[in-house]
Amino acid sequence: MATSALATLSVTSAAAAGIKRVLLSRPSSSLSFASRRLASAGPLRNAPTRAASATASPAAAAIAVGDRLPDATLSYFDSPDGELQTVTVRELTAGKKVVLFAVPGAFTPTCTQKHLPGFVAKAGELRAKGVDAVACVSVNDAFVMRAWKDSLGVGDEVLLLSDGNGELTRAMGVELDLSDKPVGLGVRSRRYALLADDGVVKVLNLEEGGSFTNSSAEDMLKAL
Repeated sequence: MATSALATLSVTSAAAAGIKRVLLSRPSSSLSFASRRLASAGPLRNAPTRAASATASPAAAAIAVGDRLPDATLSYFDSPDGELQTVTVRELTAGKKVVLFAVPGAFTPTCTQKHLPGFVAKAGELRAKGVDAVACVSVNDAFVMRAWKDSLGVGDEVLLLSDGNGELTRAMGVELDLSDKPVGLGVRSRRYALLADDGVVKVLNLEEGGSFTNSSAEDMLKAL
């Protein structure tokens, strides 16, 4: 009888141990499955957040009157056969009154037919009102800016500056994303015209996108 009871106890203990192993193994299996579901579902839920962050985080507040222009290095050719030159915004504006205007792109219609020619034609009048220099900036490389200058016969009335990497444009918070356009412009600069006195913005005519409504040379003359 003792032997039978011992056998029964052994069977019962073995069965209990088996049940315990099953019970312990089930949550582990369930957790593993849940983890795989979260891992696969996670990127689907998080992707829009990352995309929104990537789009929004680089954007800075647009520059305003009273702000100091951020420093950046711009490039240009001083003559058709000259060497590539660089100038910083600080060097360009220190102790001077400078009109700086930006265009979305060299050779584009409004920039070529109206915006740049207007400042070329009015450069003398702007200087008569105390402006020391007039400069045009665009997110184009220096070779394109030189070709644009030569095609329009621009002399020393306006200095054409390349912000090829968009360094100044980003720092000013005036990016214009044209990536959805079929012409392949990518990220450029909003159109604007400003007057900086010793690097501080005194007049700012900032357009919505590439519109051309209040950033002409005539508008700047009226503001001086």
